[in-house]
Amino acid sequence: MELLGVRVDNFSKKEILQEVENFLAEEKLHQIATVNPEFILEAQKDEGFRDVLNDCEMNVTDGIGIWFAYLRFGEILKSRMAGADLVEEILKMAERNNHTIFLAVGKDSLSSWEETRAAILEKYPKLEISGMDLEKEPITDYQLLVTSYKQIADYEIIFCSFGAPHQEKFLHSLKSQKNSRIRLAMGVGGSFDFLTGKRKRAPKIMRKIGLEWLWRFAQEPKYRAKRIFNAVIIFPIKIIINQKIL
Repeated sequence: MELLGVRVDNFSKKEILQEVENFLAEEKLHQIATVNPEFILEAQKDEGFRDVLNDCEMNVTDGIGIWFAYLRFGEILKSRMAGADLVEEILKMAERNNHTIFLAVGKDSLSSWEETRAAILEKYPKLEISGMDLEKEPITDYQLLVTSYKQIADYEIIFCSFGAPHQEKFLHSLKSQKNSRIRLAMGVGGSFDFLTGKRKRAPKIMRKIGLEWLWRFAQEPKYRAKRIFNAVIIFPIKIIINQKIL
């Protein structure tokens, strides 16, 4: 389904994981985005971001607002899958099938790539992991960034924590890399900080009923206030009136 001009795929958890397995088996870059209401609102203002999202091989729902949006148009969303949960599933697959991983970490992340690597290896010790911490700010020239970090193309799975829309645009730029081994590229937002324990996830019951946003707001009220307002007020209004342009 398209929501305000952005494609959001309707897959069950089993179907999502099967798609990931298929992507990892094919020798070409497949991009996954975990789409939430904030992504869709940002895509209203940023046509390039919208184009990148619609060009992704899979757009997974991350956010209770998308579930309600599906209801608005008379459909039932099969599942929601937070980016942090999908990262864990991909790490399991990677260790099982000996896939290499590269961690592209944003400047504002609480966790460096080395800290994230160490946390991952505690759970998945057989993985081969490398990475980099981004020093350039703001991110504007994605192609230059790709050229600066050519070693990325030597790894099969790329996780990027630059934050949206930068991480999605950067990963999309990797599709221009020649002789690349990359099979899967995914923006992960703050998932690395969950892995290292620098941020705590909401209790499972809150995640299950779609209130993880409330937990994160309670932890970072100043940082999250505008984002939560957009997700729980502006997005539903636009969905109700089916308005695609700001």
